[in-house]
Amino acid sequence: MEIDNYQSPLSSRYASEAMRFNFSDKRRFTTWRRLWIALAECEQELGLPISAEQIAQMKSTLEDLDLEAAARYERELRHDVMAHIHAWGEKCPKARPIIHLGATSCYVTDNADLIAMREGLRLVRAQLVSLLDVLAKFAREQRSLPTLGFTHFQAAQATTVGKRATLWLQDFLHDLEDLEHAEHTLRFRGVKGTTGTQASFLELFEGDHAKVRELDRRVTARMGFERTFGVTGQTYPRQSDFRVAQVLSSIAQSAHKFATDLRLLAHRKELEEPFEKQQIGSSAMPWKRNPMRSERICSLARFVIEALGNTAHTAANQWLERTLDDSANRRIVIAEMFLATDAVLNLCLNVAAGIVVNPHVIRRNLDEELPFLASEQLMMEAVKSGADRQDVHETIRTKSHEAARAIKDGKPNPFRALVAADPVLGRLAGRLDSLLDASRYVGRAPEQVLEFLAEEVEPVLARHAALVGARGEVRV
Repeated sequence: MEIDNYQSPLSSRYASEAMRFNFSDKRRFTTWRRLWIALAECEQELGLPISAEQIAQMKSTLEDLDLEAAARYERELRHDVMAHIHAWGEKCPKARPIIHLGATSCYVTDNADLIAMREGLRLVRAQLVSLLDVLAKFAREQRSLPTLGFTHFQAAQATTVGKRATLWLQDFLHDLEDLEHAEHTLRFRGVKGTTGTQASFLELFEGDHAKVRELDRRVTARMGFERTFGVTGQTYPRQSDFRVAQVLSSIAQSAHKFATDLRLLAHRKELEEPFEKQQIGSSAMPWKRNPMRSERICSLARFVIEALGNTAHTAANQWLERTLDDSANRRIVIAEMFLATDAVLNLCLNVAAGIVVNPHVIRRNLDEELPFLASEQLMMEAVKSGADRQDVHETIRTKSHEAARAIKDGKPNPFRALVAADPVLGRLAGRLDSLLDASRYVGRAPEQVLEFLAEEVEPVLARHAALVGARGEVRV
């Protein structure tokens, strides 16, 4: 390990091996070479004097990277693409004259970025689908467990643990829909030339417009894309980066909500994230069981959310056919957003698969508030038994305030005892166990869980069955 050189924590601590490789130098520069090979092959097929021996030499040295030589050339030339052309030319000297024939640097840099983003989206999609599967199982298992619901983080009405989980599920499900749209509509820059006019290729093909168009079509198909941009400047429109980054930001928002809810519930000791046998919560407080994984999710998600604005500024600041102030920025922001999103989803998978439910605490916390939540039901039942509605309302109002004062004084909720002793409400005393059964107050929550899973989640999981099964791992 290099200890005298900065390393991104995303590479050294958080992101998965697959995503790190996707944005690695090896993947980037071998993709450049695959693009150059595809260009040469298609140019040969359309009649340019490129020999089979030249292409064979390019293919045989595809992964023979000499990054030291490339770095040496770049120090001399101050141009990364030309540096790699020269370094590769040393490995395949017969092909050297035709490498990059007719192309501009953005032919390899832009198209390689699009390929990396496409693969990044596929990796993220597999994580999202697996997360949906894990959360769906949790929601189904906990669909009927009553819990206290909140608005403004104040006690509101009863819901169920499973119903709350469907709110997380729905966010991630919509993220998957957005991701699939972004992946489907992602276009290839293609073979467009220096300022997008294809002038160099028109020259190579001696004015044959049809061959230039066919070259663009063939290279696009060979690199696995269905469509290319109809027109470009030197670069593809940077709004494409924003649209992809928007999906990553949305995933981060959903993850932040999920993790924040768990942090709040961990404070109430109702739900907890996984906690390993030897795990230490605090260096000073041995009893602590901090929700560090959920906190890390929020921390990394915040980075992704804020990085979205960077891509917007880059898109807005492109001048005419191109400007280079996007380059250094994009090298950082695109890779780091994908790496951070990958890390966030990895953590979400780990947490979701090991959520600890404490039903006794959930019931105790709900019981503290349930008499208040049941006030309307108690009032209706008292009226049915012959009491005056206005008298009942006033009695419940005063007794609930009395009970609230007792709770604030640190005492158990006395509402049930106050009701039983009251001359107006006392006639309900024998039915309080039934009337204060929490399952009476969750509405259609259990049914909503089953309906939502059957109608919206399960069809998606069935469509992506081959992707289900990714597991989250916490390395540090």
